[in-house]
Amino acid sequence: MFNRSTPIFVAGHRGMVGSAITRSLQQHGFHNLILRTRAQTDLCNAAAVTQLFETTRPELVFLAAARVGGILANDTYPADFIRENLLIQTHVIQAAHKAQARRVLFLGSSCIYPRDAPNPIRESALLTGPLEPTNRAYALAKIAGIEMCWSYNRQYDRVVDGPSGMRSTGFLAAMPTNLYGPGDNYHPTQSHVIPGLIRRFHEAKQAGVREVVVWGSGTPRREFMHADDMAEACVRLMLLEEARWRPLTAGDRNHGEAPLVNIGTGEDLTIAELARLIAAVVGYEGRIGFDAGKPDGTLRKLMSSEKLHGLVGREARPLAEGLAQAYADFLEGQPEGPTPP
Repeated sequence: MFNRSTPIFVAGHRGMVGSAITRSLQQHGFHNLILRTRAQTDLCNAAAVTQLFETTRPELVFLAAARVGGILANDTYPADFIRENLLIQTHVIQAAHKAQARRVLFLGSSCIYPRDAPNPIRESALLTGPLEPTNRAYALAKIAGIEMCWSYNRQYDRVVDGPSGMRSTGFLAAMPTNLYGPGDNYHPTQSHVIPGLIRRFHEAKQAGVREVVVWGSGTPRREFMHADDMAEACVRLMLLEEARWRPLTAGDRNHGEAPLVNIGTGEDLTIAELARLIAAVVGYEGRIGFDAGKPDGTLRKLMSSEKLHGLVGREARPLAEGLAQAYADFLEGQPEGPTPP
């Protein structure tokens, strides 16, 4: 159905998610990839996005571009997060529709689900309760993107094989769990938990520090997935045969459920278990402490990936293996010589 020269636009190809999707497509043999930096095409600019789609005419679109950040950034700049993400997804989705792209995969985040949703969190939990306040602006922008996918499917699906010859675009949303891997952010104060702990344990080992104290009690449970495993799942979703893709995006599907698929492993562990695993990978032999005075956040956040596994299978590397690869990636990005104190 799709050949290796199919034009494919990866929006956000420099980020961790977009770069992983780009690698996966290349490994599958696709070579006609449309990749643009923000300097080349600002996705917040409607005219620039329209021009891009009119000149390149992509058939497949991976919408991985987004303004992202940790809890501090989300809580400090909520207006920026909701404005930029709404602009990006609005422009790309509309341009894809106008250019008659065949399929669009819109990438979001597990934060779209209610803070207190029952675990494992199924796709049907969307909009069933209040969101986590610290990243509500970002989550609402992503929820709006899901609703846009659903709305375009419902409104324009009717033109398939119509007298105008127009071809409708199938829009599907994919919500990855917590990701780590190549291209991750190892900033000392703005990183997520895995890159943050990798850096802290590495620097403690280098400096001979006897104890590393982890924020919180260590009891919350989290799910993690290597970015390359996420990307492979996304590419397999996009390449599904029409008979399996169609039911995911049909406007009247499943009694009104959104065109939404969770991307995860279906397994989780405590933050304490994660810390011990990362310490072992890094080779840190000191004591690991926990500061229960710091916030734990949600006690458990595990997504159900049953729908995904039924569509593309269940293939994800063991966490210890993925962490070892992430640590190697971190070391490659470090300057030569001892880590400064």
